[in-house]
Amino acid sequence: MSSLLQKLQKGCHHDPFEVLGRHSDNKNIVIRAFLPNAESVDLIGVGPMQRVPKTDFFESRLTSAEDGKMPRHYALRFIEKHDGSEHEVVSPYSFEPQLGELDKHLFAEGHHWEIYRHLGAHLTNIDGVDGCLFAVWVPNVQRVSIVGDFNGWHGLRHSMRCLGFSGIWELFVPGLHPADAYKFEILTPSGAILHKSDPYARAMSVRPETTSLVPVIDKSYQWTDTKWMKRRQQWDWLHAPVSIYEIHAGSWQHSDSGEYLNYRELAARLIPYVQELGYTHIELLPITEYPLDESWGYQVTGYYAPTSRYGSADDLRYFIDACHEQGIGVILDWVPAHFPKDEFALARFNGEPLYEYGEIHKGEHQEWGTLIFNYGRREVQNFLIANALYWINEFHIDGLRVDAVASMLYLDYSRNEGEWEPNQYGGREHIEAISFIKELNTQVHAQFPGVLTIAEESTSWPMVSRPIDMGGLGFSMKWNMGWMNDTLDYFKLEPVHRRFHQNQLTFSQLYAWTENFVLPLSHDEVVHGKLSLLSKMPGDNWQKFANLRLLFAYQFAHPGKKLLFMGGEIAQWTEWSEKKTLDWALCEHDTHTGIRQLVKDLNQLYVSQPAMHRYDFESEGFRWISCDDADNSVLAFIRSASDVEIICVFNFTPVPRENYQIGVPLSGDYLELLNTDAACYGGSNSGNVGKVSTSEIANHSMSQSLVLTLPPLAAVFLVKES
Repeated sequence: MSSLLQKLQKGCHHDPFEVLGRHSDNKNIVIRAFLPNAESVDLIGVGPMQRVPKTDFFESRLTSAEDGKMPRHYALRFIEKHDGSEHEVVSPYSFEPQLGELDKHLFAEGHHWEIYRHLGAHLTNIDGVDGCLFAVWVPNVQRVSIVGDFNGWHGLRHSMRCLGFSGIWELFVPGLHPADAYKFEILTPSGAILHKSDPYARAMSVRPETTSLVPVIDKSYQWTDTKWMKRRQQWDWLHAPVSIYEIHAGSWQHSDSGEYLNYRELAARLIPYVQELGYTHIELLPITEYPLDESWGYQVTGYYAPTSRYGSADDLRYFIDACHEQGIGVILDWVPAHFPKDEFALARFNGEPLYEYGEIHKGEHQEWGTLIFNYGRREVQNFLIANALYWINEFHIDGLRVDAVASMLYLDYSRNEGEWEPNQYGGREHIEAISFIKELNTQVHAQFPGVLTIAEESTSWPMVSRPIDMGGLGFSMKWNMGWMNDTLDYFKLEPVHRRFHQNQLTFSQLYAWTENFVLPLSHDEVVHGKLSLLSKMPGDNWQKFANLRLLFAYQFAHPGKKLLFMGGEIAQWTEWSEKKTLDWALCEHDTHTGIRQLVKDLNQLYVSQPAMHRYDFESEGFRWISCDDADNSVLAFIRSASDVEIICVFNFTPVPRENYQIGVPLSGDYLELLNTDAACYGGSNSGNVGKVSTSEIANHSMSQSLVLTLPPLAAVFLVKES
């Protein structure tokens, strides 16, 4: 026994329950406690405990009869040496293991999709005693302890129990409360002591603090979005309008005092704004906890914790609930491709690579200075997939935009020759990451019908948004980075040069139906010296605004779901910065409010007209009228659904085109649904006076023609009058 006491005293015993708590000793019962810095200890109901000489162990020896009168979960009263304070606690070493064999088995297999209900910190009641149950996965270490305000951050006061070969350590600590700060102290095989935040923490302290916080009791929030959730299960998203307003919660607006809006304040301001603009979804840049504001949330250190910058987990639930109440979905930007090297978080969690690959050619993003998850380790894959399901299940998230998918798919991503090793088949494909992605999409779609997974994938990897049983990766949709790059490159050109680059607009139709595409004008396009959308546009101010209106019209007319980053709708002059809010003063100027009105009207048209959205992913909803008039830089095509056809004509030069003839399939009067040159948008009000009639002149392989006035740098949408 003395050797065991010495190991505990030195902090290197893997199972403190072998010594502490209640044990038989011949005919007697001995109750032991280990309380460093305690002056004296009483076993309540019995009296003073005896200190084992020259140690911090205290024990009481009881007969079987005396022990029979003791409660199962006995309490200790002790006095601290340093300040004489008195404390009374129920011994954590009087409780049995709580994690079941099935839970350990499923986690080891990598298939415990609700492991977050067991690992981490959870306020609960065990045998009538209130407290917090802690559990953490840290294989191959000598000791794991819980340290926090409640034990003076002393690493030997609450040593945890190792649950066999699972690598999981567990301890129930009575008497803890929500917001109590804690970390795990880990003694590595080499003798190093690490202090790590909880990978499964539901709450974390406000930066620059890095402690985890005991969360409120699970399922305390009362949701009111039952109707939304039922509708979502039956939602035909393939044929529904999806128009996404992407925001960074910390810089959309600030409070009147210049502080961040919390989630509830954000709900009060943002939801009516998005409703007015007509967007169907809000996409949040990552809100999983992160230490560095400048990372925008893409360097995550708390995958299960909503960032405390904007309030509590229930505040976030309120925001999402309020969005659903107003018919707006919420998409979360999610980052499973990499994580930062911060010492307090996942990096080298047990002193060695654990969550990350150990090989430098596989485990580190050299370009980003971050670490790559070990997708081949079942517990790590379980951590990530359970995390995705956690946000959907616990927060009613409607979709995950998965960041940096391309970096996961390729072993040679951002690496030079000699800096990567081929897979077992000699290829560059990251087979373990591909397996992870497929399992992720399988579980999300199986468990939560109607929830979207959207890939930010910038290469030509095939079938990203096709079902897994067809050979695809299983995402719902994929960002169309090719369309975005070609389109913005085209719009940056002076109009006089655009005639030589018509293919940059038409090329997207060669692959438009190979994936379920989202057309993104995202945050990535308005930072790092790329200029704002408005500032990218060539020409004088009038032409810049006209070009921006034309860009938005082209985006909404082109097949694919839509995404715009905040600030684009008010035509920001400056690049986005996370350090300041949008330049809302611009809304005092007609040219800027005109852009916002156009975005509102484009959304209204997109949502209300099935021809503009029903076949976003299918070729039957699109037909070219003219794609080869490069000399005039004009495009014309039809978007259709059922018996409604919307004619979309674009003039990409500042030259008005009078008497411009296009073919149309049906005779009759055509109403001008939308004209981006209208005065209400800040245009010159050139156009077709609201209506134009066909003539029986064949053109563009059609029997009828329209003779149009095409305004400068403008789009005109027309529909046949019924």
